[in-house]
Amino acid sequence: MSSTHSTPLRSPCKHGHCFDTGNPLAERGTRLAMWLTLVMMVAEIVGGWWYGSMALLADGWHMGSHAIALGLAAFAYAYARKHAADPRYAFGTWKVEVLASYTSALLLLLGIAGLMLYESVHRMLNPVAIHYNEALVVAIIGLGVNLVCAWLLHRGSGHDHGHAHAHDHDHDHHGHGQPHDHHAHDDHQHDLNLHAAYIHVLTDAATSVLAIVALFAGKWWGAGWMDPVMGIVGSVLVASWAISLLRKSGRVLLDAHMTDPVAEEIREAVEQSPVPASLADMHLWRVGKGKYAVLLSVLSADPAAAEAVRKALAVHEELVHVNVEWLAQPA
Repeated sequence: MSSTHSTPLRSPCKHGHCFDTGNPLAERGTRLAMWLTLVMMVAEIVGGWWYGSMALLADGWHMGSHAIALGLAAFAYAYARKHAADPRYAFGTWKVEVLASYTSALLLLLGIAGLMLYESVHRMLNPVAIHYNEALVVAIIGLGVNLVCAWLLHRGSGHDHGHAHAHDHDHDHHGHGQPHDHHAHDDHQHDLNLHAAYIHVLTDAATSVLAIVALFAGKWWGAGWMDPVMGIVGSVLVASWAISLLRKSGRVLLDAHMTDPVAEEIREAVEQSPVPASLADMHLWRVGKGKYAVLLSVLSADPAAAEAVRKALAVHEELVHVNVEWLAQPA
């Protein structure tokens, strides 16, 4: 025997499916950063090839990967916004942004990092003359573009940052006067799509710095070997970033959230319920930036346990959909 109590979806959408109202500033910033990156990508690839700099060429390829990532991020924002109220998506289109992050990381790891490593080793074994002055000019301009793009994306993060801290007030947690600390969930309130694009640009800026260091070393100290070495270092940097992003976005796509702080708070709510109950089953998944849905089964002799647990969880604003099922405890 069982009964179910649930909360309505906390959503502004007419179909009650979407949990994020978008980030227009981030979308505009991402689109502009994409075009700036594309222009600089062409300049660095042409300059690296023309002036014989592997570090500059590698930075151009790296910037190309970021142009793809920024394009995917911009597309994800546009698609998610356009289909936000589409009833086909039971919990909104937020995961489109996460999927874009995962895809860009996969392309980055399997394509750009491998190509950079191959070409750098090839150039180390078969060195060519490098036009240091010209290559340095292109590399420094590239770094400037990276910094401008980083600023554009950081500006876009202002909306998300404000959203993440908009509910920092205390709640009467479970009716015992214990404040509900929303800071515990700040790591899960970030715009993963924007965060991925931002890290892309910062990583590209680091690669530009490596190229500049290599070119200066070759120009002043005759250390031409530094150029392909920095290309190798850049490939490792790209691979490291890609693997990190794959883990973060993959965790969301696979709904691996049973160890998130909110999961422990849900268990505590069941344990501290005014109607004695025990947790029989729990399914928790993210449906937006810092937003979760949860399906619970509680075991109790009193059918009022389901409603008591649901009310206890109502103080958690990150839980936008709560479904609690009561299972009769065997005599």
